[in-house]
Amino acid sequence: MTPLVSEVPPTSAPYGASDPPDPVPELTVAPPLAPDSPDDFPAPPPSPPWGRRRVLLLNATFEPLTALPLRRAIVLLVCGKAEVVHGDAAGLVLHSATGSVEVPSVIRLRTYVRVPYRARVPLTRAALMHRDRFRCAYCGGRAETIDHVVPRSRGGTHTWENCVACCARCNHRKADKLLAELGWPLRTMPTAPRGRHWRLLAGLVDADPLWLPYLGESAA
Repeated sequence: MTPLVSEVPPTSAPYGASDPPDPVPELTVAPPLAPDSPDDFPAPPPSPPWGRRRVLLLNATFEPLTALPLRRAIVLLVCGKAEVVHGDAAGLVLHSATGSVEVPSVIRLRTYVRVPYRARVPLTRAALMHRDRFRCAYCGGRAETIDHVVPRSRGGTHTWENCVACCARCNHRKADKLLAELGWPLRTMPTAPRGRHWRLLAGLVDADPLWLPYLGESAA
C-alpha cells in the first residue's frame, strides 16, 4: 500500500510548532476491523481524500487554533508535541515498522502557545453560514446562498451587519428590493461574530462533526 506521508505536501508549521530534525517513519494505513454484522455499527461518514484531509489543532487549553494537514498532525503526534483528543470516525490506524498511530480528527498541543488575537473576523461564506446556523434569515429554511439585506445596487455594503444566509427561493423573490418594500422581517439582526474560533471557521468549508463542540457550534 502506498505510504500515507508521501501523499501530503509539507506546509509551514502552525503557531511555532516545527518539524523535528529526525525523519518521520514511513506509515501505512490499516482499515478498521469489520463488525460481525453490518448492523452492529452505523457506517461512518465518508472521509475526504488523504491529500486534503485536515485535523483540528487545539491549544493546551482546548482553544481551537487551526486546521492542519494530516501529515503535519502526524508529525506532532510522533514527536510527542501533541496528543489525540478524537480519532478518525472510521477508526483508521497508521502503522510503521516501529509502532502505530491512530488517525486523528482532533489533536491537542501538550504545551500552551500564545497566539496573537485579531478581533475582526473575515467575512467568508463558511463563517456566515455557521453564524446563521445554515438557516435562511427570512423564512428559516435551509440556507444555500448569501444575501445582502440592503442590496449592493442600492448602496448596501458587503459587511457582517448587511449579509445573511438565505435560501434560493427567498433570494430569488427578494432580488434587489428592500425589506420594507416586501414587508419581510429579519429573524435575527446580523452582527459580526466575536471569538477566536470564528477566525478558524472563516477558513473552513466542511468541518468534521467531531470538531463542532470545540468550535462553539452545534451540528447544522
